[in-house]
Amino acid sequence: MRETLADWRPAIDEAIADLVPREIDADYLESFFGSPTYEYDPHGIQRALATPLWDLLDRGGKRWRAILFLVFVEGFDEDPAEYLPYACIPEILHNGTIIVDDVEDGATIRRGERALHRLYGRDIALNAGNAMYFLPLKVISRNPAGLPADRRLAAYEMLMDELNRTHLGQGMDICWHNERDVRINTAQYLEMCACKTGCLGRIVARLAAIITDQPDDVEEAIAEYAELTAVAFQIGDDILDVEHSLGRAGAFGKEFGNDIREGKKTLMVIHAIDASEPERARRLQAILEADDNTDEQIIEALEILEAAGSIEYARERALELAADARTAIDGVAFDAETTRKLEEFTEFVIERDE
Repeated sequence: MRETLADWRPAIDEAIADLVPREIDADYLESFFGSPTYEYDPHGIQRALATPLWDLLDRGGKRWRAILFLVFVEGFDEDPAEYLPYACIPEILHNGTIIVDDVEDGATIRRGERALHRLYGRDIALNAGNAMYFLPLKVISRNPAGLPADRRLAAYEMLMDELNRTHLGQGMDICWHNERDVRINTAQYLEMCACKTGCLGRIVARLAAIITDQPDDVEEAIAEYAELTAVAFQIGDDILDVEHSLGRAGAFGKEFGNDIREGKKTLMVIHAIDASEPERARRLQAILEADDNTDEQIIEALEILEAAGSIEYARERALELAADARTAIDGVAFDAETTRKLEEFTEFVIERDE
C-alpha cells in the first residue's frame, strides 16, 4: 500500500493545484469564482487562503483518502486519471477539518510544525479551513468528467449528508474533552469516530461509487468498508500519540502527550478508567481534568494507560474493525489486485508508525 500511496501522491497534488493554485492571480479568481463585482485582491487572497493551505499540504500527509478513492475507481474498471479532480474532494475536506480542529483544540503542533492558527492567526486559519469545506463543491459544479445531472445531484446530496454527520462527531469530541468527568462508554466513543473520521471515509467510497454509477448495494458495501477502516485509523492515531509520547519520539508530528494535554476521552482512556484500580483511575481522571500538566504528569497518565493494558486493548479493537472492513467488501466483484490493495490498506492504517 505504501507504494500505491507514493505513486499517486504527486498527481494528487497537481490536481489540488489546479483547484487552488500555489500562486493566486486575477485570471484564476475570475475563471474560478466569476467576474468580480468591483475588483479582487489576489495578494490578500493569496495570503489568506493559498499560502496557509499549501503550507499545510507541503508538510506531509499521505493523501490516503484521495488515493483510496482512485483505487475504488480503478476497481470499478474506470480510468482513475480521468477522475483525479474528484479525488481532491475528500483530501481538501480532510485538511480543512484539520485546520479547524487545531483551532478548536488549541493545538500547537501539526505535522511537525506550528499549527496554522499559531502562524497566521485564528481568523485566517478559520477562514481557510471553512473555505476548504466549500471549495471541493466547485469540482462537481465544473463537472470535469462530464457526469450526467442525476449523478452530480447524488454527489451533492451525499456530501451534505456526510458532512453534517462529520460535525456531529466533532461536536461530541469537543464536548467530551471539555468535560471533567469521563462519562462516555465505548459505543459512544466509536460513534464519535464513525461520524468525525468515518464520514470522511464514507465520502471517499460513496463518491467513487456515485460517479462510476454503481448500484446501491455496492455503494453501501464500500462505504461500510471505508467507515470501519477510518475508525480503525482513528484508534491507530490515538495509539501512535501514546506510543510516541512514551518513547518521547518526535517523528509523529504532534506535541508530546498531545491527547492527554487536551483531556481527550480516547478508547484507551475509557478502558483504563474502567480497568484500573480506583485510586489510579481517579489519578488519570485528575490529570485529564487539569488545565495544565507537567511532562511528568503526562508520563504518569501514559503509564497508567500502559499498565491497564489499554494500548493493547485499543489495538485489538482496531484489528477487529479492520477485519470487519475486509468482510464488508466480500460480495463486491473487485479484481484480485484491487482486493489486495484494499486488504493491505486495512492493515496499513493500524501498523503505520507515523
